[in-house]
Order: sequence, then structure tokens, then C-alpha cells
Amino acid sequence: MPKLILTILFLITLSDNSFAYIGPGMGGGIIAASIGIVIAIFAFLFGILWFPIKRLINKNKNKNKKKLNSD
Repeated sequence: MPKLILTILFLITLSDNSFAYIGPGMGGGIIAASIGIVIAIFAFLFGILWFPIKRLINKNKNKNKKKLNSD
């Protein structure tokens, strides 16, 4: 089994040169898609992390205000 895995990994690493042409339109599309994916990842992390932290901070502020008002 290890010989098979090593053989497959070796064959994957071998590659031939590709003489394909990517025009400026396709290149721009690839760049735009890459930037879009990065922005989507950051937006996901922002939504997952920031809003629960913000809610926790606001909850603590409200508790402190109620505590100060009742004293």
C-alpha cells in the first residue's frame, strides 16, 4: 500500500508544460473571482465572530446600567 501511495504522489508531481493562452479577459475574471472568494471568507469570519462578541459586550453594558440605576 505505501508503494502505491508513493507511486501516485510521484506521478502527480510530474507535469508537462502547458502552452495554453489565457487572454486578458479570462485573467481579469480569475483575479476578480479570487478577490471575491477572499472577501467572502472575511465576511463569513466577520459575521461569525464580530456579531456574537458585540452582543456579549452590549449585554454586559446593559447589566451594568441596570445595576447603576437600581443603586
